[in-house]
Amino acid sequence: MNLVIIVCLFLLGIVLIVKGGDFFVDAASWIAQVSGVPKLIIGATIVSLATTMPEMLVSLMASLQEKVDMSIGNAVGSVTANIGLIMAISLIFMPAAIRRRDYLPKSVLMMAAALIIVIGGFKGELTRPLSIALLAIFVVFIFENINSARRSMTEEIPAKAKIQRIRPDKKEITTNLLKFILGAVGIVIGANLLVDNGSELARLVGVSERIIGVTIVAIGTSLPELVTTITAIVKNQSSLSVGNILGANILDLSLILPLCNVVSGKPLPISPASALIDLPACFIVGFIALVPALITARFRRWQGALLLMVYASYVVITCGFTGP
Repeated sequence: MNLVIIVCLFLLGIVLIVKGGDFFVDAASWIAQVSGVPKLIIGATIVSLATTMPEMLVSLMASLQEKVDMSIGNAVGSVTANIGLIMAISLIFMPAAIRRRDYLPKSVLMMAAALIIVIGGFKGELTRPLSIALLAIFVVFIFENINSARRSMTEEIPAKAKIQRIRPDKKEITTNLLKFILGAVGIVIGANLLVDNGSELARLVGVSERIIGVTIVAIGTSLPELVTTITAIVKNQSSLSVGNILGANILDLSLILPLCNVVSGKPLPISPASALIDLPACFIVGFIALVPALITARFRRWQGALLLMVYASYVVITCGFTGP
């Protein structure tokens, strides 16, 4: 197949994933609101899950097609890109004070999940016990999100306040149902295009599927988080940006890889290159972003600048690494 066509289909896959994810999140939020679920609970659960759908479907389809390097590379590479690129941009433009109690649980869960993946790298595969441990982190994350949202509601909403349900008309119902369906279809088709043409692109230009997975595919599937971050910068909402990135990262590590394990029906093999470069890089950028902030109760610009330098170095090393 012509290289130009492959690149065009690859880019089309990214566009379908991003726009499909946008439609899906909007519709899922609307459906939940119509049912009377508080917005805080919606953000803590449905939107967090929906924004990770691009990464999830790309990795799952790669696993089904036995393209394990791309499957793991996309999930782990998305986390590294989210922190080293997207969160770095947020910290450079919006350094901010934080409340430790808001960030500590998510930070601990994310670093624990990253550490489990690093252990899998040392073992050479993501085994079933490690997958179960990751799923346990996912369950704790969801419960922590719900409890955190409830605490916020207790603090901010008067006891007698009632949740206002939306009373939609037929046109609104039809529009949002179409958004939901088209969003889901767009993500599925886009994920297929991304995996198939990403693999073909890797073959034609002579690089490994792992490199395509941890760079182009990972950044492509992280575009929803990038859009959220840019919007947060414009609106000066740093907590929205960082909170969204942390939540997405926990889901990328604790849900996507265990599901890939289930889909493949066997332990996921982790290549020496991933174990040596990708997994430690994921852990290192997480450490730089979170540990100093938890100690000082503040995100600082130097963290963002350092994260960008580390991420750029990681990409250069990744693209120059010729090992298995």
